[in-house]
Amino acid sequence: MTVTGPAELLATWEAGLARRGPARAHLLHRAARPRAADEVLSALPVGARAADLFALRRALFGERMEIRLECAACDEAMEFDLDAGDFAERFARETAADGDAVGRGDAADGGGARDAGEPVPPGSRALAQPGEPGKPGEPLRVVVDGWEIAFRPPTAADLAAAAHAGRRAAGGEGFFGGGGDAFGADGAGGGGATAAEEARFALLRRCVVTVRQDGVPRDVGTAVRALPDRVRQALSEAAATADPGADVTFGVNCPACGEATRAELDIATYLWTELDAWARDLLLDVHLLASAYGWTEPEILALSPLRRRYYLELCADA
Repeated sequence: MTVTGPAELLATWEAGLARRGPARAHLLHRAARPRAADEVLSALPVGARAADLFALRRALFGERMEIRLECAACDEAMEFDLDAGDFAERFARETAADGDAVGRGDAADGGGARDAGEPVPPGSRALAQPGEPGKPGEPLRVVVDGWEIAFRPPTAADLAAAAHAGRRAAGGEGFFGGGGDAFGADGAGGGGATAAEEARFALLRRCVVTVRQDGVPRDVGTAVRALPDRVRQALSEAAATADPGADVTFGVNCPACGEATRAELDIATYLWTELDAWARDLLLDVHLLASAYGWTEPEILALSPLRRRYYLELCADA
């Protein structure tokens, strides 16, 4: 990975101020892979993008990631640390193993999306990739309650399109974040689709290749709106198994009440928050040094962080 310099990072930050959601995540991904074409970045699986962003975060801000959240049961404030290096290395291993993990026809229990020992719902089974085991590029396949669906895991471009559909449904409000449980059911129904549902429908239309119900082919565009919750949940679990880096979730036990809180880490949002704070601090440094020495912004940015801090200390002592 090429570590982007401060001037380029400031340009990324400036461009990102006017964007949000997937568009901002794409800017960060471009900073992680500056030599890659936009269409190549957009076509990568969501987990591959997450791996790149964890690696960029590690290169820019180090290993330690501070996480803060509230207990879902008692509202106790909790703080803990994560290791960005652990995530980056784990995702790199999973991405390298995708050619082996995706395509094996032995995921009859729905794959690794379930907790160990959790039984398979009666009458359902999820199968990964029909045809030749291990052959790359084949669709994944889920068979549940008479529904047989061939699909592919979402890419960054798919999430961007889904977010756009959700914003249209919400009258311009953004809501759609990471790529974790994107296919899952959220209980909406009856009174019209919510913005989140419209985003999921758009994602399904892009990622589902074929649909058969009781052996009869169905039109994908209409069938995705008729999928039962169990089928959509099976799709979500199969996608998570095929691209585990797309959904970074973990359980945290509250030190006050002992209850577990499920937390989700969106690395693009986390990294943007850090980049925003870094950029504002750096611009303040530029202002102070330019005022004291008359240097230009490029001259100040060309200084190493250590030398820049030393000059700032001299300014403070003057």
